[in-house]
Amino acid sequence: MGGDEADVPYWAQDGVHEIYREWHEVLAEYGPDRILAGEAWVEPLAKLAQWVRPDEMHQTFNFSYLETPWKAEPLRRVVDESLAAFGSVGAPSTWVLSNHDVIRHATRLGLTPPPPQGQGLGPKSESHPDEVVGLRRARAATAFMLALPGSSYVYQGEELGLPEVIDLPDTARQDPSFFRTAGETYGRDGCRVPIPWEADAPGTGFGPTAASWLPQPDSWREYARDAQAGIPGSTLELYRSLLAVRREHRLGAGELTWLPSDEPDVLTFRNGDVIVVANTGAGQATLPAGRVLVSSGPVAEGRLPGDTTVWLAAE
Repeated sequence: MGGDEADVPYWAQDGVHEIYREWHEVLAEYGPDRILAGEAWVEPLAKLAQWVRPDEMHQTFNFSYLETPWKAEPLRRVVDESLAAFGSVGAPSTWVLSNHDVIRHATRLGLTPPPPQGQGLGPKSESHPDEVVGLRRARAATAFMLALPGSSYVYQGEELGLPEVIDLPDTARQDPSFFRTAGETYGRDGCRVPIPWEADAPGTGFGPTAASWLPQPDSWREYARDAQAGIPGSTLELYRSLLAVRREHRLGAGELTWLPSDEPDVLTFRNGDVIVVANTGAGQATLPAGRVLVSSGPVAEGRLPGDTTVWLAAE
């Protein structure tokens, strides 16, 4: 469910809650290791929290967070609102940056401005991404997200830094919205192209042949898993490092405490024994002293580059 419309008969209706309670009871019969995860595009967050009350779903996607721009003030606001809303019903907050319905965040964060939700990107789109800026921001945004308490959702391929595929030929497109609008809306195909596994294999290793429901760009060979595995600084190794430190320091089960910052583009918080500093601006910022656990990009002594997030060991 989801969308911008308010009070429509097919989204966010009160009657669905009894259905989810019944589903909850069925799932409980199979033990505690199964959960209901909702894709409920419901606003505001205080209303969304009704979907994850103790006898309904266990978690649901936080689309308010996904749609928040890479800017310090809105990020802090949505984090606070999310923790308060989900916490009010005893549920963990969730965090997500990409899924199968939105422009991949390695591209979306490099767009000024991004197109409306559902519009998609294509050769004739007014917005065209800065791929370098988009990937740098995507890595920083991921490092920020994975440090937050609660549950983080990772969409297939984002761990490779995959961008949105913009130049899909019209003859290859599959999204019904493309056909319903006679091509005026490109839709979601660009984030659904099969992910690359092996750079030199047919179909980059996704299947036994090069055939797939959506064609892969030749440039995706550089994003293939085997082209990034074990390569210091690659996006795949960044995700591995972030997830390993997140698990080691139990950040998902932690508690967030904001720390002061004199720079308006910088967010600083503590989660357990980890201090997170995110520079959402373009210029350099002051980096507190401390041992670096992981960083979304290169950092210099005492300076944090723009669009970079670093995790420090708290003293």
